[in-house]
Amino acid sequence: CARRARRAGPAGRRDDATRAPLRGGGSRRRALSSPPASVLRATPPPPPPPRGSSGRLGAYRGHAGPGGGGREARSEDPLRSRCLATDFLVFGSGIAGLRYALEVAEYGRVVVVTKGEACESATQYAQGGVAAVLSPLDSVAHHVADTLKAGAFLNDGAAVRAVCEEGPARVLELAELGAQFTRERDGTLHLAREGGHSHPRIAHHADASGAAIEAALLARARAHGNIRLVEHCVGLDLVTQEVAGGAVCTGALVYDAAAGTARHIAAKATMLATGGAGHVYPHTTNPGVITGDGVAMAYRAGAEIANMEFVQFHPTGLYEGAQSSGMAFLISEAVRGAGGVLLNLGGERFMPAYDERAELAPRDVVARSIYDQMQTRGEPHVLLDISHEERGAVLEHFPTIASRCLSRGIDITVDPIPVLPVQHYFCGGVKTSLSGETSIQGLYACGEVAHTGLHGANRLASNSLLEGLVFSHRATVPSLQHAEFAPSEVTAREVGIEVRKATPQELLYLSRVRHRIQSIMWQHAGIIRTCAGLEEARLDLLEVEDALVHWNGERRDLWSRVIEEVEAQNLLTVAKLVIDSALRRKESRGLHYNLDFPAAQASEKQDTVLSRRLRGGPVTQAQAQARI
Repeated sequence: CARRARRAGPAGRRDDATRAPLRGGGSRRRALSSPPASVLRATPPPPPPPRGSSGRLGAYRGHAGPGGGGREARSEDPLRSRCLATDFLVFGSGIAGLRYALEVAEYGRVVVVTKGEACESATQYAQGGVAAVLSPLDSVAHHVADTLKAGAFLNDGAAVRAVCEEGPARVLELAELGAQFTRERDGTLHLAREGGHSHPRIAHHADASGAAIEAALLARARAHGNIRLVEHCVGLDLVTQEVAGGAVCTGALVYDAAAGTARHIAAKATMLATGGAGHVYPHTTNPGVITGDGVAMAYRAGAEIANMEFVQFHPTGLYEGAQSSGMAFLISEAVRGAGGVLLNLGGERFMPAYDERAELAPRDVVARSIYDQMQTRGEPHVLLDISHEERGAVLEHFPTIASRCLSRGIDITVDPIPVLPVQHYFCGGVKTSLSGETSIQGLYACGEVAHTGLHGANRLASNSLLEGLVFSHRATVPSLQHAEFAPSEVTAREVGIEVRKATPQELLYLSRVRHRIQSIMWQHAGIIRTCAGLEEARLDLLEVEDALVHWNGERRDLWSRVIEEVEAQNLLTVAKLVIDSALRRKESRGLHYNLDFPAAQASEKQDTVLSRRLRGGPVTQAQAQARI
């Protein structure tokens, strides 16, 4: 991960850039102030207890003094005991999970569970940057308007205002935590412009912004005495208790791959920050660890899931051959923002014929336009050309893209880049309040796994990292309040779940299952959909589900699994949520384009919300203990 961060490139400079100060003018005071009351749905909760106080959570601070420090956070060792109790459990080590962990670690013990290495998250691969109003030539009103327009006005207005108003303070805090951003010679931030934005407002680090942010947050987390990083640990399911007729999350069941053992982690508050579910499609910009685990676990536990039909396909993933699959390399939106134009294989520029904003139209418009060119012309990809721009500026601002393309024999200062749309982001997810609360008490969600209402029917470029920053901060107070009044002792007991290593035959079978799911989704729930195709996908996925249930002639449930089957089941759960949500929406809006309902309808301007309980209810504390 450190090597990736070093390859991110030097801070750049652009003479025509909009300039924004990083410090001065009371920026720190703004960063620590409460959000304006106008952006809250309800009266804001009281402030958290003082850091290092003698309250219930303050007593758990261990060796760390106020502000962290003390022993170094551990990431190399597996869980020492066969069970673990903590104050806060965090799934995911991207921008949302780590920022939340750093905030709540000032008040109690935190365990961060990460599926692979701690640095392996979607944040690590983000290129563009963080959108925020950091220039006097820009305004919150403009950012709000751009976000609403990109989201086809399905956004939650309060969420949009909260993120746009609070975003600048969160970005400045990120810089103070050590995140490196590209600057002008006078030290001000270089702000880029991307598709759908009316002003330059993207704070970035060349074309490897995510790697720079991840490195800074991970370094802080490793150094914090109250944070424990547990790598190569896979979430299996959430554990809940029934209280007064409602579910309360009390931790999770996980599989510690390093120790080869399933464990129970009991927690007073649990945060899902697991990212999206990119590998439900054959081509995605998401790393291999992103298989919809957070959404699937929350759905099985009974949480509300919203707007899963809105799947964003980034218009420009690097085309590397007809047989390529898996993680695609992203060609950043910023390339088009810097003057790149889209051409078909006949050398014709086509975007002005589709939208007056041409290459700077929102992603859904650009992706559909490219898809239409590919389908009508029978071509496997299109071309993105920035070779007409000054060579030095191109290499300065896009060193990572230039290096990757050159390794494939493409000099982007001379040659056009072959690109095609690839799955990139889920605008739907676990439904939350403005404070990151889900429909299950004690369970919170932020980042791509969550549906906060910010994105509506389509995400505006570079609003995703911003959302993670704002909502991880907003979730802190309710998490502390819940943890403060949780039982004084959360009990973790050993859970006898059999999770074993898959045989070669099982790996082959499960690989085929995954490819079948991906094929169904790309064919029927991709960029352009029909009712008949969605219904066919629904039936096909039921067949896949039945095959998994009766795999090898026996039913396999949560308690006897191989990890690859867990992932396949999670992908299947997400795929079914996407199809069911898409079938319910009788219109085309944003990322959901249905040929049978080609126009937006006022009657359909509402969220699609799904929720269910597993047969017999979610996994409860009593059920978990019964497996001991």
